[in-house]
Amino acid sequence: MLRTTPSYLQCTFSARRAFSSSVRREKQRLVILGSGWGGYEILAGVDKKRWDVVLVSPNNYFNFTPLLASCAVGTLEFRSAIEPVRRYSPAADMYQAWCDRIDFKNKILECMPATKPLHVASSGEIASDHLIATTTPERGKAFPLKYDKLVIAVGAYSQTFNIPGVKEHAHFLKDVRDARAIRSRILECFELANQPTLSDTERRHLLNFCVVGGGPTGVEFAAELHDLIHEEMRKYYPTLARWVRINLYDVAPNILGTFDRNLVQFAEKTFRREGITILTSHHVNKVEAGKLHVQEQGEVPFGMLVWATGLSPNPLVSSITELQKHEKSKSIIVNEHLNALKLDGTPDPNVFVIGDAASLENAPLPATAQVANQQAKYLYKKLNKIIKDRPAESPFEFHNQGSLAYIGNWKAIYDSPENGGIPGFNKESGRLAWLLWRSAYFTRTLSIRNKILVPFYWFLNWIFGRDLTRF
Repeated sequence: MLRTTPSYLQCTFSARRAFSSSVRREKQRLVILGSGWGGYEILAGVDKKRWDVVLVSPNNYFNFTPLLASCAVGTLEFRSAIEPVRRYSPAADMYQAWCDRIDFKNKILECMPATKPLHVASSGEIASDHLIATTTPERGKAFPLKYDKLVIAVGAYSQTFNIPGVKEHAHFLKDVRDARAIRSRILECFELANQPTLSDTERRHLLNFCVVGGGPTGVEFAAELHDLIHEEMRKYYPTLARWVRINLYDVAPNILGTFDRNLVQFAEKTFRREGITILTSHHVNKVEAGKLHVQEQGEVPFGMLVWATGLSPNPLVSSITELQKHEKSKSIIVNEHLNALKLDGTPDPNVFVIGDAASLENAPLPATAQVANQQAKYLYKKLNKIIKDRPAESPFEFHNQGSLAYIGNWKAIYDSPENGGIPGFNKESGRLAWLLWRSAYFTRTLSIRNKILVPFYWFLNWIFGRDLTRF
């Protein structure tokens, strides 16, 4: 009888284990810059079991931007318009930081923390406009981050056209923090105007709300503000209602320049009927505290100014000199597979650019959430095939689903493209378009939680009205 010793069993087990086990393979690192419509969609869809996914963003949440105007006036609560990035942890790593520089040759990112290392007992927020910086005591130490594949989805900033005073005295509407600041300022204007020591002229100035930019963002905010004033403020501030004015400025001859002309006329007619003043072909020269200097009007006092005039390049994109840039928008030029183009015209197989930071080589697309979202879906499918060594995706194609804009008082407009859009609908206006607008935003909210919260707040505020507390 053969006696089996412990050492023999151990050797036999080790040999079998070594024979049957596969060689360990390190995962390739995919770094995503930005948590907007492009970056967040890729984070959600990319295969995190095969990729070592790292997301770098100054925000640890995704903004559902179409709902920010509603949040700014209390129609929705702020958390119903954001999605947490860390819902995908620990499958993916996340650093709340800015990317300040990209070394394309060595595939290294230089990142700067977007959090404060020391406790500061104040209500101040980290500025959304970040300049390319170095290590500072207020922000912490810069750190390097290596990548194998890189997705640049940093978006763009609000365009100010270098008009003096805009950054200092205007509100933007690109982030949930902007919506919160606007909501606080609206209520503050009414509370200030309600003080018994003010003159009628001072009340008129405080309750003059100016919106610069006649695109969908500016139009929807003006409409939401109108609803707030006529549904709540008239009830709770009856003596102040007659002083309220909403002025919508744009340098173009018409608002909503990308929409069908008949729909634009419907929107303009609706605004004028509701008391919103449309001032097209007007040029802002300067902004001071409480004063708007308009070339065609002179000095215009205001209580609050919202700036929604378009987009300017992200500082990171502006700092990149190794890639081709679009002559007008200064965004990075990409080919039909969304690879960034080097200065010699060849694509970089390891760098992809999507959303507002990208410009398609032969057919530039509008800087909209719809474009960024479709590019992200295309790209994560492509990345999932790359990591499995499967054939790459066919070239990216944009499918225009149409454009929606809310114009107030339960009315909206929907402009459908010639090929595509919502089946059964063409160019709609009024209540039907409003139903399309609400159903589209409701169905595209990402989490089950927000699919419940959004209609819940709509219903709650329809029954009880908006909350007017300021805190």
